[in-house]
Amino acid sequence: MKVSTEQPKIIVVGSSSIDLVLSTEHLPKPNETVLAEKSESFFGGKGANQAVGAARLGADVSFVGCVGMDPFGQQIMRNLVDEGVDVSYVTETEDAATGSAFVTSSAGVNSIVVVPASNYCLKSSHVAEAERLFSSSDLLLIQLEIPMETVEFSVELARKNNVKIGVYASPPKKLSESVIEASTFIVAKSSELSIVFGEDQREDILRKYANKLFVRDDSNSTTYYNGSEMKYYRNDHDSVLHKMGMGDAFTSGFAVALCHGNPVDDCVQFGNDVSLKVTKNCGSQSGLPYLKDFSGE
Repeated sequence: MKVSTEQPKIIVVGSSSIDLVLSTEHLPKPNETVLAEKSESFFGGKGANQAVGAARLGADVSFVGCVGMDPFGQQIMRNLVDEGVDVSYVTETEDAATGSAFVTSSAGVNSIVVVPASNYCLKSSHVAEAERLFSSSDLLLIQLEIPMETVEFSVELARKNNVKIGVYASPPKKLSESVIEASTFIVAKSSELSIVFGEDQREDILRKYANKLFVRDDSNSTTYYNGSEMKYYRNDHDSVLHKMGMGDAFTSGFAVALCHGNPVDDCVQFGNDVSLKVTKNCGSQSGLPYLKDFSGE
């Protein structure tokens, strides 16, 4: 990946959470009780993950989100500041607790329950207060752990300001035609395409959105259509132990590479490389790499 002299300016509108991860020998079946080998807590939330990921890759990142007025919210704010992310437009609300996620993990397979809480308190009005950011930024990153009306408002605001738009369509919700049309790129999981696009035929959907839709699988593979042929890129190895946050890592890597003016093929490769590195540590943000980590590659 080539790196330009200009520092990318990226706005992330999205979620943040504290993730409680329970490591077990196997995932519990219905009505079964299992003992956890250990429990750990990590910083998470798809929006915060992407903000930290882009910041570590050298971008100037501003985060627009919502946390509760509780200890978890304060911890998330301090972590973002420590990571070099601007939190001037993070709202603290008394109406809900800070978002959380409960993860049961066994042999690289995760069962996840997300409690959106304060993330669902992020309104269009909060994004409107950050409008000055849109007039000077290169790209908006957004995910679907916040209300869809906030997603659509943010995308429209970015479009009006000629800002590139990257959407990670997770957790899966149907995207409106206006969001799809305005998006520069969309990342989605292979198993969730029918929910996001309302269609079932993967290849047809890919052909419809050439160089816009990038479909991810658990094996750290990315499939896309470049206008003339299907492209497939995969890099994997035996030490892929922790799959939390791989999609966020890919999205932040792709976004930064795109802001530096790289062609789509190189953006995909860099996104995959970033995603692979995050698998070496438990926790969505723990293994996110820095730009210097790629200097010898």
